[in-house]
Amino acid sequence: MQILPFYMVCDESGSMAGTGVDAINAALPDLHQEISTNPSVADKTRFALIGFSTQASVLQPLADLSELTQLPSLSAGGVTSFGGAFRLLKDTIEKDVAALKADGHDVYRPVVFFLSDGIPTDHDWRTALQELNSFRYAPKIIAFGIDDYDAAIITEVANFKAFLQQDESISPAVALREFASSLTRSIVNSASSMSAQGGEGFQLQVDDHVPGFTSVSLDKM
Repeated sequence: MQILPFYMVCDESGSMAGTGVDAINAALPDLHQEISTNPSVADKTRFALIGFSTQASVLQPLADLSELTQLPSLSAGGVTSFGGAFRLLKDTIEKDVAALKADGHDVYRPVVFFLSDGIPTDHDWRTALQELNSFRYAPKIIAFGIDDYDAAIITEVANFKAFLQQDESISPAVALREFASSLTRSIVNSASSMSAQGGEGFQLQVDDHVPGFTSVSLDKM
């Protein structure tokens, strides 16, 4: 079976306390419901949730969402260590892809939806990002910046698409719901594309536009 792994990597630093993590936690049941109740989508995709602050942790190991009753919650505290997130992501992807292959699956390049509301507090995060981008299972990264993000940093993290919260009239909570909705649509539409193409000529399906965000071209120098 052909499998497309998705990783949701969320900032859990102190600045996400309150409305930030609350909005993500409120959106996760909808994401779970949408995917777990659609057998053709759940069969073709796997989902994992990673949180990061001072340290990074796998909150939900890669799984078929139809086999889970619910997803774990995020909690906020600590500083914003991007490097820890990228190192954990690389190690996790490497183990996950190896396990899927050992089970006889054909595995598409993993997809990461990365979210942060701030600026990294560690100095060596670029080294960790470079190692993630250069290893054999390097993922496609769609990065979202909300609230007090640094546009240059968010676009540097992304290697596929970047989205920046643009409208001050839209609250971070609403922006986070749109982020989760975009991730859900990407999983559903990509799985549908896999079915339609029979795995041949498959292309990742990611929104061109997300309400409340500006899409940044990664081709501009």
